[in-house]
Order: sequence, then C-alpha cells, then structure tokens
Amino acid sequence: MRRQFQHKIKRIVVKIGTSMLASSHGGLDNRIIEELVNQICSLAASGKQIILVSSGAIASGLAEMGLKTRPQDLSSLQAAASIGQSILMQRYNDYFKKNKVSCAQVLLTWEDFCQRQRYLNARNTVDRLLEYKIIPIINENDAVSTDEIKFGDNDKLSALVANLVEADLLILLSDVEGLYRTKKDDIISVVEELNDEIKKLAKGTDKKLISRGGMISKLEAAEIVMHAGIPCVIANGKTKDIIVKILEGQEIGTLFLPKKDKLVARDRWIAFGAKTKGKIVVDDGAKEALLKKGKSLLCPGVVDLDGKFVSGDMVSIVDKNHKEFARGISNYSSGELKTIKGCKGKEEVIHRDNLVITVKE
Repeated sequence: MRRQFQHKIKRIVVKIGTSMLASSHGGLDNRIIEELVNQICSLAASGKQIILVSSGAIASGLAEMGLKTRPQDLSSLQAAASIGQSILMQRYNDYFKKNKVSCAQVLLTWEDFCQRQRYLNARNTVDRLLEYKIIPIINENDAVSTDEIKFGDNDKLSALVANLVEADLLILLSDVEGLYRTKKDDIISVVEELNDEIKKLAKGTDKKLISRGGMISKLEAAEIVMHAGIPCVIANGKTKDIIVKILEGQEIGTLFLPKKDKLVARDRWIAFGAKTKGKIVVDDGAKEALLKKGKSLLCPGVVDLDGKFVSGDMVSIVDKNHKEFARGISNYSSGELKTIKGCKGKEEVIHRDNLVITVKE
C-alpha cells in the first residue's frame, strides 16, 4: 500500500542513531555511513533539502580511547565526545566529497533553544547552509554540555530541529523496524494519535553498551513534531534505500500523522523549543481561566512555585496535582513571585501572548 503525505515533502530532518552507526568491532560502520550519505546526496540532487542529526560522536570517541562500554562519569563522556566528534565529521566529509557535496557541522545545546535570539540565529544558519546546497550535520555539543549527556539522546534534538527549521518530515532511523504492537513483529503502520495505549507499547534502551534512548524517546520526539504539524516516520536505517523508500510512500516503518490544529512558530518555541526553568502552581479558577477563557495568568491564581527562575524565563504551569497543562514566559523572577503570589491585584504573571496550552482537557 502506498502512503500519501498530507503535504509536499521538501525539507526533511533525518536522525541517525548510534545503534546504526556503531560497528560491532567498535568505532563507526563506514558501510552504513556511505549508504546513507549516497541516499542523501541523491535526494539533494532532486531538490530535497536534508538536515542530518547524527549520533555517533561518543561511540567513536570511546573506540579511540579503547573503551568497549559507555562510562558513567561525565568527564569521560565529554572526553569521548570531543575526540569522536572530529572523527565522525571527517567520515561524513569524506563520503559527501565523493558525491561532490559539501557538509557543515552545527553543534547545539539547550541554551540555543531556550534563548529566543539564539534560537533564531540557529535557524538562520541552517537556512543559509541549505541555500548554498550544503548539508547541515547537527549534533549536541556533548563536549561542553552536561544535561544532554546525562539525560539525552538525539531523538528529542531532532524533533526540536525539525520544529526549528519548519521541516516537512522527520525521519528517525534506528535498528528497529518501527513501533511494535506485540512481540510477534506486528508493526503499527500508522499512528493518528499518541494516546496512553500507544505509549505503553514503548520500551527504553535495554542492555545497549554504547547508545542511549529507545522507543520511549522516539515517541516523545514524534509527539513534539505532531503538535507542530510535522509527520514523523520511525524505521530501520539499515534497510536498503530506506530514506528513498519512505519518500516514495512505501509502507515501511511507523508513520505518525501530524495534528491538524498545529501551533504557530512562536507558540511551538514556547511549547517545545525552550527548556523550562521552574514551575508555577495555580488554583482551579486560574486553570479554568487559562484553558477555557483564553486569559492571562494573574497573580491571585498563583498558589505555589518550584525552582529558581528570572523574569523572561520559560516556566511550566501546573495544577494543584502538579500536572502540567501550559507553559509560558514569566514576567517575574521566582523571588519576586514568592512575595506577591496570591495577592488580590491584577498583575500579569504571564501574558496570554506568551502562554501556550500544552494539554487540553
């Protein structure tokens, strides 16, 4: 059966996982890299714009350091990333050059998404590279970053990048065929809504020596882009011509359909692009005003807060059960808010234009 994407696909973010790139003998699998690069170059020649989000730096660095398993201490991980990133980029550069195509390295951290101006700068850089027909290769800046190594993998980064560049499609390539319904190789072809039943089917990384993440992180990434109006496909990257087959509409992997009521660009940044610095707990009246009446968050509705933040930081808005239902940019620091929370005035803690509902009831 042939799949039909709802919109024309031109700009595509392709995420390649460590489980694909890592060789069984240690280091990088050159055969896989060459095959993927050849596909990307062929698609680029046909007019597609490809942004590559690639794992593999730490795995490559560990091989260079003579380590067979992923260490637990941060310094070793950062050292491996700093060694491996140059090796990874050199491999990509060699194979792209064979196709007479140039590539460029773009290293990002959470701060590049949290600060609006840096967010826009990153988007402008990628846009300009694509104008010059250069393939951007994006990775987390693991050599200096802490949160990304401790918590992350590139699934979420690829979703944030797809959101950043307003991609038409996100493709997550790993060593799995897609999302399985059962253990009997029953792959779900299309997911229209990421409900609790679907999420229960996911399992995190299990007994992988080098890579991080798993199906849970891939579903989290899919959820982000679905809200942004971007379809997502999870598929086995070792399948021959996998990217080409996906774009041809072949029923391969699992396709996650985008939501019809997608968020506008700035609201997508508020909802998903920036990392929250704290939580504001509101009462039932404030929650109803935000959810059903489209109001700003006023001071009387604030009953508690958690974390330290300054004016202009992104915060999570939660109900009395600490369940998030909105996010927004705070007009006050946590210190200031502690002194005025619950007051009877009409001071705006978060203006409606700087607030996005993340969970609709």
